[in-house]
Amino acid sequence: MRATGPAGVDGLRAAPTGAAPTSPASSGGRRGGGRALAAGLLGLVLLAASLVVAVTLGPADLSPGEVLASLAAHLGFGEPTLSPLRDGIVWQLRMPRVLTAAAVGAGLALCGAVMQAITRNPLADPYLLGLSSGASVGAVVVLVLGWGLLLPLAAFGGAVLALVATLGLALAAGRGGRLAPTTTVLAGVAVTSVFGAITSLVIFWSATNDSYREILNWLLGSLSGTDWTSVAIAGGALLVVGAPLIASARTLDAFAVGESGAAALGVHVARSRALLLGGTALLTGALVAVSGSIGFVGLVLPHAVRLVIGPSHRALLPLSAIAGAIFLVWADTGARTLFDPRELPVGILTALIGGPVFAWLLLRSRRNA
Repeated sequence: MRATGPAGVDGLRAAPTGAAPTSPASSGGRRGGGRALAAGLLGLVLLAASLVVAVTLGPADLSPGEVLASLAAHLGFGEPTLSPLRDGIVWQLRMPRVLTAAAVGAGLALCGAVMQAITRNPLADPYLLGLSSGASVGAVVVLVLGWGLLLPLAAFGGAVLALVATLGLALAAGRGGRLAPTTTVLAGVAVTSVFGAITSLVIFWSATNDSYREILNWLLGSLSGTDWTSVAIAGGALLVVGAPLIASARTLDAFAVGESGAAALGVHVARSRALLLGGTALLTGALVAVSGSIGFVGLVLPHAVRLVIGPSHRALLPLSAIAGAIFLVWADTGARTLFDPRELPVGILTALIGGPVFAWLLLRSRRNA
C-alpha cells in the first residue's frame, strides 16, 4: 500500500478544466506499461490453466484432456468421448462452480479496488455500504420460509434495499445533499448493524434444523449448489457492470487528489461518485446473491496487485479482477477437496488466508512508510 488513496498525488499532473484527467499511466505509467501488460497476459494464462485444473480435482479424478474434450463437445467442436457420468461431473457439477467462483472473485476484487478509490480508504471493501447484511436478510427470510428457489432474487433485493437505505441516510446526513465519503461509510456501518440485527432476530426466532444449516452455510459464503444459472447471474453482472467500472480508471485516478483536485481535472465529482457507487453496489449485490458473503477478496487482492504494478487504475482494475478470479477458484477448490468428504464454506477459507495476508500487508506498508 503506497498511499491512502489508490493513486498518489504525485501521480497526477494538472490538466485544464474540462480536460480528461491525466493518470499515472500517461507519465511514469508508460514505463510500467510493459510490466502491467506482461502481468496481465501471465494472469490470463494462469486463470485459464486454473479453470481447467480445478475441474479435474475432486473425488472423481479427471484428466485435463477429459475436461477439454467435454468442453469441446458441449461447445460443438467434437463428439462426446466421456461416459455420461463423467461428462455430467464436468459439465453439470464442477464447471459451473469453477466459473462462478472465477466471476465472483473477479467481481469482488474489482469492486474492492473501486471502493478504495472512491472513499480514499484502504480498508474499504465491496460490503462497505451494507450490501452483504441486506442480502443476508433476504436470503435468511426465504430460507426460513422454505422458498430456497427464490434465494438469489431475495438476496439481490435485500442488497438493493440496503443500498437505498445507506445512500438515503448518507444524503440526509450530508451537507447540501451530497454524498461525502466519510458520511457514506458511516451510513453503511449503521445500516449494516441494523440489517445484521434483523438477520440474527429471524434466525433466533424461526430457524430450525435444516433451515438453520442452510442459513449458516450461506452466511459463511459458499459456492456449493451453483449451476449454470449462477454462472449467468455472476458472469452477466460482471460483463454488464464490470466493464464500465474498468473503463472509469482515469476518473478513479483523479479521485486520489480529493474532490477539489478531481474537479480541477475535469471530473464531475458528485455524478461520478454516485454512478460508481451504484455500479459497485449492483455488481456486489448480484455476486452475493449467488455466493453468500465471501470476505477479504475485495479487501486484500487490490492491495496485493497494487504492490506489484503500482497505483494506476488502468492496470490495477483489470489485474485485480484476474487475481481475484484465480484466488477464489483455488480457495473454493481447497474448500471442497481439502476436508473430503466434508466441504468447508469457502468464506471460512478466504478469511483464514486473507486475515494473515492483510496483516502482513499492513506491517509491510508501515516498514516502507
